Amino acid sequence: MRLLVSVSSAAEASEALAGGADVIDAKDPLAGALGAVSADVLREINAIVAGRRPLTAALGDAAGEAAIECAARTFAAAGAVLVKVGFAGIDCARRVASLTAAGVRGAAAGSDGGAAVVAVAYADADRVASLAPAVLVEVAARAGAEGVLLDTADKLGPGLRELIEPRALAAWVSEAHETGLLVALAGKLTADDLTFVRDTGADIAGVRGAACDGGRTGRVTADRVRLLRGLCARHSAVDCWPDRCSAKALAERRTLS
Repeated sequence: MRLLVSVSSAAEASEALAGGADVIDAKDPLAGALGAVSADVLREINAIVAGRRPLTAALGDAAGEAAIECAARTFAAAGAVLVKVGFAGIDCARRVASLTAAGVRGAAAGSDGGAAVVAVAYADADRVASLAPAVLVEVAARAGAEGVLLDTADKLGPGLRELIEPRALAAWVSEAHETGLLVALAGKLTADDLTFVRDTGADIAGVRGAACDGGRTGRVTADRVRLLRGLCARHSAVDCWPDRCSAKALAERRTLS
């Protein structure tokens, strides 16, 4: 299991790298669950990461095909290997498929085919009228996504561990893996939740607040990231997620598919 840390600036990216994060994720926590940083901030983060870790980025919740395709293209060109797209307010599978496909086109166009899309399901989908997680897996796979993330939309509400019981979550992860998707879990995860995430079989544990002094809207620190990374290492089986997620590997997989 690998640790993804969401950062909002180049300074936070430096802290996450120093703490040993496996994946650096660009996100603006003040702009919602999937708040996007600006393209300029993403470029600054990419300059710090400099290819030492996979760089991912949140694009927010999709509103239209043209907009999400443009955003995916821009963020892929700015260095993101994976871009995350949510669907708050959209509970139609056909519409989600169309938006996901638009993101896939944009990501590929922005990076010579090396970037891809992670479709985001919400464990509290009923709070934001989003597609149910079980349905999203099949839709994402058919639309060409590289992976899925199960997160929470309401950061003031309960976290992932409170919303889904372990057996059901493990079944969801297994189903996603069977379709060939990478699987990440997030949603107010704490250090104490990492064993819970590991036991589901997920590839990635995504954190923001747990890596910050001052909570989700605070500041990422190397010491907090180091503690979380140590727990992930203690709980990990051997896997090759970072290699599988590199721009080169993604491009090769696209060529072979």
